[in-house]
Amino acid sequence: MAGYLTTHVLDTAKGCPAEGLKIALYAITQDGRHKLAEMLTNADGRTDSPILPQANFETGEYELVFSAGDYLRASGQADDEPLFLDEIPIRFGMSEADAHYHVPLLLSPYSYSTYRGS
Repeated sequence: MAGYLTTHVLDTAKGCPAEGLKIALYAITQDGRHKLAEMLTNADGRTDSPILPQANFETGEYELVFSAGDYLRASGQADDEPLFLDEIPIRFGMSEADAHYHVPLLLSPYSYSTYRGS
């Protein structure tokens, strides 16, 4: 079985999933950063399918970029511009060819946290 990558965004300030948040996935190579996918989170704060499915999975270095500022503005949580948090990049490596990688984001207007989930 090939590996795959999923993500999940929870709005810790409102205590709910972050619906409608744009996420972009990039591969990081010697030639630079290459966009592989762009998706929106659903009502559960997840993407409707893996952001990197088994058919496209390769080990390597990647970056998820979460468009937190757009979400915070749309949800009425944005303060004065510029926002404290706008785009949140998370760069990580995937070294296990048959593993499920899950990279969630816990978000509020002034903080965020991530971890390797399951």
